[in-house]
Amino acid sequence: MSSIAARTYLTPEEYIVAERKATLKSEYLSGEIVAMSGASDTHNLITMNTATALYNQLADRGCRVYASDMRVGISTGISYFYPDIAVTCDKPRFEDDVFDTLINPQVIIQVLSDSTAGYDRGEKFIRYRQLESLQEYILISQDQVQVDHYLRQDKQWVLSEFSTLEGVLPLVSIGAELSLRQIYRFVEFETDDTLQATRSI
Repeated sequence: MSSIAARTYLTPEEYIVAERKATLKSEYLSGEIVAMSGASDTHNLITMNTATALYNQLADRGCRVYASDMRVGISTGISYFYPDIAVTCDKPRFEDDVFDTLINPQVIIQVLSDSTAGYDRGEKFIRYRQLESLQEYILISQDQVQVDHYLRQDKQWVLSEFSTLEGVLPLVSIGAELSLRQIYRFVEFETDDTLQATRSI
């Protein structure tokens, strides 16, 4: 989760040096530092549910599932982000020998909030698309049952939307799937029907 309120400017090298010493995470867009804010209970539940479901399906195949703290580097756009979840089933590649900046994710997942939805759908997605390895980009709402799935097909990104707890999201590039019931387990929304549905999983 990010906040675009606090900004400053550094070179990529200055950013990496500062970030490795920092106690709070920041993202980087072509010289601009974007401070990150804390995550809500719902955001944390969704992230953990989703990462756990993927890990359980993929670990025995040698795939890596990274949640929240793994930085992703994009050299073509000189950008660094902390996706909520990043997955690779290829051998993970890193920017340098510190092994804290992944450069070949196949799947990236962002959990949206009111303050970050535009950023995640817009500027961040533009930057992520510059990653040759990236095949799928997933946006999960924390305010309602809504998951947007972007799949790379040649030079196009094809959108599929899922908005019921009965939905199952296929992750074709890594041979996995995500049930929306798994994603939203323990998440409480305002309607009685949804509350009952998420609590009873």
